Amino acid sequence: MPRPPLTLYLVKRLELVIRALLDDVLRPLGLTTLQYTALTVLQNRGALSSAQLARRSFLRPQTMHEMVLTLEKRGLITRGPDVHNKRVLLASLTEAGSELLAECAPAVLKLEDELLADLSPGQRETFREGLEHGITALAAVSEVRRA
Repeated sequence: MPRPPLTLYLVKRLELVIRALLDDVLRPLGLTTLQYTALTVLQNRGALSSAQLARRSFLRPQTMHEMVLTLEKRGLITRGPDVHNKRVLLASLTEAGSELLAECAPAVLKLEDELLADLSPGQRETFREGLEHGITALAAVSEVRRA
């Protein structure tokens, strides 16, 4: 009798499906899923260095550097010196970036609604709690390994 797939495998499959569907809905708006993620991080966290943005967007710093240049060139973000450390540039969302995220919101929310459509409110809460628990547990493992 075959064993059920590992939870890690199921989470990765979900991530890949979400990424493909997000790419499809964001493409007409001129964004990739990775760019959208970075912009939403700036929207939620405020000004960040490229290194901070990379960590919060799940990217390598080198990849984020190229993305920041692209987003800046498109006028979606701006960069300026950190008042506490003049050598660090902080990226911030521009008005154009905020407007683009607002344009993306209906398609992204529709996708989330489709993910959760067949779940009761209680199941939705349990699903979210499970995901948040997994993130917290593995973030702690990651911190220990980096130390």
